[in-house]
Amino acid sequence: MRSQLPSTNWLLSPSILSADMTQLGAELADLEAGGADWVHVDVMDGHFIPNLTMGPIIVAACRRSTRLPIDVHFMVSQPDPLLESFARAGANWLTVHVETCPHLHRTLQAIRAMGCRPGVALNPGTPVEAVGTVLELVDLVLVLGTNPGFSGQKWIPGMAKKIVRLREMLDLINPSALIQVDGGITMETLPEAYRSGARVFVAGNAVFKHPDGIKRGIEALRSVKIQNQ
Repeated sequence: MRSQLPSTNWLLSPSILSADMTQLGAELADLEAGGADWVHVDVMDGHFIPNLTMGPIIVAACRRSTRLPIDVHFMVSQPDPLLESFARAGANWLTVHVETCPHLHRTLQAIRAMGCRPGVALNPGTPVEAVGTVLELVDLVLVLGTNPGFSGQKWIPGMAKKIVRLREMLDLINPSALIQVDGGITMETLPEAYRSGARVFVAGNAVFKHPDGIKRGIEALRSVKIQNQ
């Protein structure tokens, strides 16, 4: 399982929310051949956010089709009853929202006990201090760069400062934890998020909707030059 940082010093986790679901196996093969690091699965329940998307059956299909780690992001109002089914389906990373977990410590401990790596996510309007007491329990913190639920939105200004503050907190408590950014990631926004401290980037349209195909979309993001990388 790829977990260490590649030569670009950051990980790419394309979101299959933007994939052609009628060609999912082929598109996952293209991701792997093109050099993606993880596969990102957005789980939405139509309550926490408006959309309704993928269940564990999709994760199981991904697991059969790729060797890449599967990175599941729960945008649901009650994630706890769902965790075990996604772990059994083959997920490697399970990330829950601080806004939806009244017993967040227990939820994160349960994820690790299932053999998955725990993550916690924050909506754009949620301050980083909301996760301060659980940072030692996570392997990843996901910062939403747009309001969740729809692909293709623009990066919200000010998220870079949030990433900087979060990286400062993690460096004191849990320096090995990764910061992931989801929402509005393009060739233009990736460098700012990287310089702020993010090292895992979720991209949907920039990969799956690239006019020259998935491989070229990945190559375009990998070609971004980051000062002091």
